[in-house]
Amino acid sequence: MANHKSSLKRIRQEEKRRLHNRYYAKTMRNAVRKLRSTSEKTEAIALYPFVVKKIDKLAKVNIIHKNKANNLKSKLAIYINKLA
Repeated sequence: MANHKSSLKRIRQEEKRRLHNRYYAKTMRNAVRKLRSTSEKTEAIALYPFVVKKIDKLAKVNIIHKNKANNLKSKLAIYINKLA
Protein backbone atom coordinates (compact mmCIF):
# COMPACT_ATOMS: atom_id res chain seq x y z
CA MET A 1 0.00 0.00 0.00
CA ALA A 2 1.19 3.50 -0.80
CA ASN A 3 2.44 5.63 2.08
CA HIS A 4 2.79 9.04 0.51
CA LYS A 5 -0.10 11.46 0.61
CA SER A 6 0.27 12.19 -3.09
CA SER A 7 0.27 8.47 -3.93
CA LEU A 8 -2.95 7.94 -2.03
CA LYS A 9 -4.55 10.87 -3.82
CA ARG A 10 -3.35 9.56 -7.18
CA ILE A 11 -4.94 6.17 -6.43
CA ARG A 12 -8.26 7.86 -5.61
CA GLN A 13 -8.12 9.95 -8.78
CA GLU A 14 -7.28 6.98 -11.01
CA GLU A 15 -10.14 4.92 -9.62
CA LYS A 16 -12.61 7.74 -10.17
CA ARG A 17 -11.32 8.33 -13.71
CA ARG A 18 -11.40 4.59 -14.50
CA LEU A 19 -15.06 4.33 -13.50
CA HIS A 20 -15.93 7.47 -15.48
CA ASN A 21 -14.17 6.17 -18.62
CA ARG A 22 -15.70 2.72 -18.24
CA TYR A 23 -19.22 4.18 -18.10
CA TYR A 24 -18.80 6.19 -21.30
CA ALA A 25 -17.05 3.36 -23.15
CA LYS A 26 -19.86 0.97 -22.23
CA THR A 27 -22.49 3.52 -23.29
CA MET A 28 -20.78 3.84 -26.67
CA ARG A 29 -20.58 0.07 -27.11
CA ASN A 30 -24.29 -0.28 -26.31
CA ALA A 31 -25.13 2.41 -28.89
CA VAL A 32 -23.06 0.59 -31.53
CA ARG A 33 -24.74 -2.68 -30.59
CA LYS A 34 -28.17 -1.06 -30.91
CA LEU A 35 -27.35 0.30 -34.36
CA ARG A 36 -26.02 -3.06 -35.55
CA SER A 37 -29.16 -4.82 -34.34
CA THR A 38 -31.48 -2.63 -36.43
CA SER A 39 -32.75 -4.09 -39.68
CA GLU A 40 -34.58 -0.96 -40.89
CA LYS A 41 -32.39 1.31 -43.01
CA THR A 42 -34.28 4.50 -42.10
CA GLU A 43 -33.96 3.74 -38.39
CA ALA A 44 -30.24 3.00 -38.77
CA ILE A 45 -29.67 6.24 -40.71
CA ALA A 46 -31.44 8.21 -37.98
CA LEU A 47 -29.35 6.53 -35.26
CA TYR A 48 -25.99 6.87 -37.07
CA PRO A 49 -25.21 10.56 -36.25
CA PHE A 50 -25.92 9.94 -32.55
CA VAL A 51 -23.53 6.95 -32.47
CA VAL A 52 -20.83 8.79 -34.44
CA LYS A 53 -21.04 11.72 -32.02
CA LYS A 54 -20.46 9.38 -29.05
CA ILE A 55 -17.54 7.65 -30.80
CA ASP A 56 -15.90 10.96 -31.73
CA LYS A 57 -16.21 12.32 -28.19
CA LEU A 58 -14.49 9.26 -26.75
CA ALA A 59 -11.71 9.42 -29.33
CA LYS A 60 -11.20 13.12 -28.60
CA VAL A 61 -10.45 12.47 -24.91
CA ASN A 62 -8.45 9.27 -25.62
CA ILE A 63 -10.87 6.82 -24.03
CA ILE A 64 -10.67 4.93 -27.33
CA HIS A 65 -7.96 5.31 -29.95
CA LYS A 66 -8.70 7.55 -32.93
CA ASN A 67 -8.03 4.71 -35.39
CA LYS A 68 -10.50 2.47 -33.56
CA ALA A 69 -13.06 5.26 -33.75
CA ASN A 70 -12.52 5.62 -37.49
CA ASN A 71 -12.74 1.86 -38.01
CA LEU A 72 -16.00 1.68 -36.07
CA LYS A 73 -17.55 4.56 -38.01
CA SER A 74 -16.47 3.03 -41.32
CA LYS A 75 -17.86 -0.39 -40.49
CA LEU A 76 -21.15 1.10 -39.32
CA ALA A 77 -21.46 3.11 -42.55
CA ILE A 78 -20.81 -0.05 -44.59
CA TYR A 79 -23.43 -1.90 -42.53
CA ILE A 80 -26.02 0.84 -43.12
CA ASN A 81 -25.31 0.92 -46.87
CA LYS A 82 -25.82 -2.87 -47.10
CA LEU A 83 -29.28 -2.65 -45.52
CA ALA A 84 -32.11 -2.99 -48.03
